[in-house]
Amino acid sequence: MSAYLLSPASNSALKSHLQHRVPCEHFMPDTDSSLSTVLHNFQSETTRKQSDNMGKTEIRTVCKVDFDKPASEQPQLHNRWHPDIPFASSIKDGETVKIECVDWTGGQIGNNDSADDMKNVDLTKIHYLSGPFEVEGAQPGDLLLVEIMDVQPFQDRSWGFTGIFDKANGGGFLDEIYPSAAKAIWDFEGIYATSRHIPGVKFAGLIHPGIIGCAPSAEVLATWNKREGELVAANKLADRDVAHLPQPINTHAGAASKEIAEKVAKEGARTVPGRPEHGGNCDIKNLSRGSKVYLPVHVAGAKFSVGDLHFSQGDGEISFCGAIEMAGVITINFKVIKNGVEGMGLKSPIYIPGPVEPSFGPGRYIYFEGFSVDEHGKQHYMDVTVAYRQTVLRCIEYLRRFGYSDYQIYLLLSCAPIQGHVAGIVDVPNACTTLGLPMDIFDFDISPAAALKAGETKRDLGTCAFETGVTEGKVTNGGKNSQISFGGGLTYKE
Repeated sequence: MSAYLLSPASNSALKSHLQHRVPCEHFMPDTDSSLSTVLHNFQSETTRKQSDNMGKTEIRTVCKVDFDKPASEQPQLHNRWHPDIPFASSIKDGETVKIECVDWTGGQIGNNDSADDMKNVDLTKIHYLSGPFEVEGAQPGDLLLVEIMDVQPFQDRSWGFTGIFDKANGGGFLDEIYPSAAKAIWDFEGIYATSRHIPGVKFAGLIHPGIIGCAPSAEVLATWNKREGELVAANKLADRDVAHLPQPINTHAGAASKEIAEKVAKEGARTVPGRPEHGGNCDIKNLSRGSKVYLPVHVAGAKFSVGDLHFSQGDGEISFCGAIEMAGVITINFKVIKNGVEGMGLKSPIYIPGPVEPSFGPGRYIYFEGFSVDEHGKQHYMDVTVAYRQTVLRCIEYLRRFGYSDYQIYLLLSCAPIQGHVAGIVDVPNACTTLGLPMDIFDFDISPAAALKAGETKRDLGTCAFETGVTEGKVTNGGKNSQISFGGGLTYKE
């Protein structure tokens, strides 16, 4: 019943609310509908009481970052998931707070016209997260309701970056074709972003955190390391990491003692992937202002962390460093839902998007299609990854006609508000995916009619940043010897 999904304080308040309105012997209503009515009235009254204090007190900042100090020396930051990393601060159930965050690399990327920093980025350091924070009253089995009230860049750091990692150091979704390091710097003007490295585009940001989650328990952490270790052991791919196992080098365990820090370095899970038990690095672009996220709690106090802030991102974040990465401040309200995991039957987080999103009419997108047939003509079975890669390549081929380089387009599709969808997943042997490109982010016509004439008046659209001495990125033809894929998790022949 819904009443059991409230914090102790809320249950107490609800009990008092009900006892003043119904006889004691009828304390709990007989039907879900009557309970819902009473609960709704209680929550409305609670909201009214809370609103009476709104604007009268300053929102507390529970984490401040220092840009003059290395991220690895700041005790309120960490870069591994582990239950023993100590609390950075404490937050009350029901409280709204501000949390400052560094960019996900900890300041390794500069606002300049060289991709040397992107090529040489140290990925053993990432991601630097703010936290972990104690949310008072949270216990294993509860849900933490996280409402994102606002996300903003620092006023004196109104810029961000999108990058393509060198294939030998991180790579990306299309690194078999585009293996070179590249970068675009974006300038923020209010809600809009523009780039000197990808001229001719301007769009509103859908600002959001790439990483949001609670710490694993020791048991959950052991599960992560075991199953990802099994994947690494079964890897048949050449020169490619299929998972990142615990890495002691450059581990930062916040304010942990030497003994705990050594334990975290040995056992701590990397922050690279999202995981079903807690969310983490899911890079969901619609998890923006006004969104509500329901996160499972695995340890006392929740040990909530957040970071990897994005000014904008396309579905898939395809270049890996593919959002407009930034440092900034996120404002969050926290509520504890007692026994919420069992009450809602959750195995993974759920979220409700907020009301803020760039608006493009349904007739103002161009949609590209892709199928489970790779660029070498090989047929795969219901492979969505192959299909989406082909979808992206179709869009790159299209925009190339207007004067952009492949690397500029790759960067743009990583961070602009594109819509990626799975259109079909049942028609063997081909999955079908689509990519919706909003035409109105360009300051010139990119419609199909304009594409027919684009070769007549191709524009000079500059170049993105490459490493020193490089004027254009490599285009290769990798993956020729790939094996036919048969979906995932299906029963194989004995």
